[in-house]
Amino acid sequence: MTVHFIGAGPGAPDLITLRARDLIAACPVCLYAGSLVPEAILAHCPPGAQVVNTAPMDLDQIIAACAQAHDAGRDVARLHSGDLSVWSAMGEQMSRLKALGIPVSVTPGVPAFAAAAAALEAELTLPGVAQSVVLTRTSGRASAMPKGETLPAFAATGATLAIHLSIQRLDHVVADLTPHFGNDCPVAIVFRASWPDERILTGTLADIAGKLSEDITRTALILVGPALNGEAAVRSALYSTDYDRRFRPQSADSPFSSLDVDT
Repeated sequence: MTVHFIGAGPGAPDLITLRARDLIAACPVCLYAGSLVPEAILAHCPPGAQVVNTAPMDLDQIIAACAQAHDAGRDVARLHSGDLSVWSAMGEQMSRLKALGIPVSVTPGVPAFAAAAAALEAELTLPGVAQSVVLTRTSGRASAMPKGETLPAFAATGATLAIHLSIQRLDHVVADLTPHFGNDCPVAIVFRASWPDERILTGTLADIAGKLSEDITRTALILVGPALNGEAAVRSALYSTDYDRRFRPQSADSPFSSLDVDT
């Protein structure tokens, strides 16, 4: 018996991996975060599966449900939204399960920032503009930000910022970032990325707050940075006609010319 932690993606039911789909179909028990995971994904559960919405449950109750399934020899699909590597609370569940001797596995999912970038048809890294993406958030009731992990500190690097769980503090975000990025820095807010009711707001640090609708209070990602302009300062060398690389050597003198590209 194993508890399979599965990233259920950002919202669209077809934005899950084949491994995730097959694991869900093989598990007679499914625990899912009902406030964030679309019910359409539950269609992959096998007939007669025990399906439990964990939204109203605390950690003790979730672990108890897993332990009960373990005692019955029934595998569990534990579904979390997005990808499990960030803000999933997977770690605290896994430590408790391991202490009980219950095996676990982890299957990654499509993260919200990737779905948001796809909705924008945007590349978050551009040559000469930004070569890093920072996944971050602002302090909230559930957890405070560690000292040093501040929006101004991240903005000072010039990286593209993907700011999660912070839409209710948009004014704070704008105030922190404007001194570093400037009023004209592009901003995009993607509400419920990949869901049927997805909405996109675009603007700058100077005007984005005025474009935010009162009904957007959660499940919205804020993307900020010069890369959102979509204009690279220089062209990538990767596809340049004169770029010497293993799969496209430029001359007989190339160090790659004698290499077998199939190895």
